[in-house]
Amino acid sequence: MGIGKFFIIVGGILVVMGLILAYAPGLFNWFGRLPGDIRIQDEHKFIFIPITSMIIVSLLLTLIINLFFRR
Repeated sequence: MGIGKFFIIVGGILVVMGLILAYAPGLFNWFGRLPGDIRIQDEHKFIFIPITSMIIVSLLLTLIINLFFRR
């Protein structure tokens, strides 16, 4: 697959995600608040480590990439 085709697919995915976030912002409220996401809040600092959320993103991206680039 050519680099141009790759950028068109990635751009299309970004447009769809942007439309979803613009017109249905409540759809992804769960993201970042999953069990396993670490939140440490103090008076002057806030630390957020999204372990579970990033595992889900990694699994989804792996699935999508394997579907498109499998020979």
